[in-house]
Amino acid sequence: MNKKIAATGLILFSFILPSKASAASFSKFFIFGDSLSDAGNAYNGTLKQIPASPPYFEGRFSNGDIWTDYLGEQLNLEPALLTSLATTSPSQGINFAIGGSKSGQGNSFVPFLPLPGVLEQVQLLTSPLQKLNTKLDSNALYAIWGGGNDYLSGVTDTNQTVNNLTSAVGLLTQAGAKNVMVLNLPDLGRTPQALNTGTNANLTALTEKHNTTLKSALLPFSSNPELNIIPVDVKNLSDEIFANPQAFGVNNVTQACLNTNLSVCNNPSGFLFFDNIHPTTKFHNLLATEALSAINSKSIPIAASVAIASTSTSIPEPSTNWAIIGAATLVSIGCLKRAKQSSCCPQYQKR
Repeated sequence: MNKKIAATGLILFSFILPSKASAASFSKFFIFGDSLSDAGNAYNGTLKQIPASPPYFEGRFSNGDIWTDYLGEQLNLEPALLTSLATTSPSQGINFAIGGSKSGQGNSFVPFLPLPGVLEQVQLLTSPLQKLNTKLDSNALYAIWGGGNDYLSGVTDTNQTVNNLTSAVGLLTQAGAKNVMVLNLPDLGRTPQALNTGTNANLTALTEKHNTTLKSALLPFSSNPELNIIPVDVKNLSDEIFANPQAFGVNNVTQACLNTNLSVCNNPSGFLFFDNIHPTTKFHNLLATEALSAINSKSIPIAASVAIASTSTSIPEPSTNWAIIGAATLVSIGCLKRAKQSSCCPQYQKR
């Protein structure tokens, strides 16, 4: 992973330098996370097999747009997918989120492949800057949301998970980020999967401990007047929906709309959950509204920025560097292509 991070720097450099921003907008939108924020990276990286689309919507782990889509629309920003940089310019930011990502290293869904966890996603962006002696765009918005896959895969140490997330915040701020959005976790014990498996009480307790620890761990960043830490209380939003679903146009908060045979229910707009873990696009829309409200409550100043250039550094053309920045995805694709013909990925063959 370290070699992958180091190699990525030269590709990202030309897209992460500050650009001029208006007084009421962010210049770019960078996203780090798991399936709740993945707008197609896992889908592209698995040869458009996961998640199956349809019934999932265009590579998203939901039945429609997700919160990053909705918020990006409000911000007039459309981040490029990490896995589409060969053909898409990331002039408005990059979505690094990959379904299954853990808070630190690796992926809980495909642990046998070198897919980056949330902290590693941030390192893909920040580590090369240290070598290039430059800074991130201080006018951009950086969003971090993760941790759920840790607990769903059996992790019980909330301190380590929170440390991974706050380390990601620290790396971003040290690299020049000023506006960092951090989302806490909804009650994992209220998911259909938790209710069906009897793990609801344990996951609810882990969620509470995670959110309390995360809130405390962010205080040193929040107290820094040079930073704009934007907390988004996903737990409170989901609790309000559980308490009064009809007020949000929802009538089912305990079951998944998607059946085990991948058939979709008749009224997905009335469901909170699309599958046993992931929410419907309705919840994502509500979450984007919550995130936008959190931004507006901060009175964030966007200062004019000056690009930092290095005359001694040769920056390669972005179109020639997809093989490097997409290293993890290309490994996944190559392995998946050979899975049916060899023993490249025995774990995948069992699925």
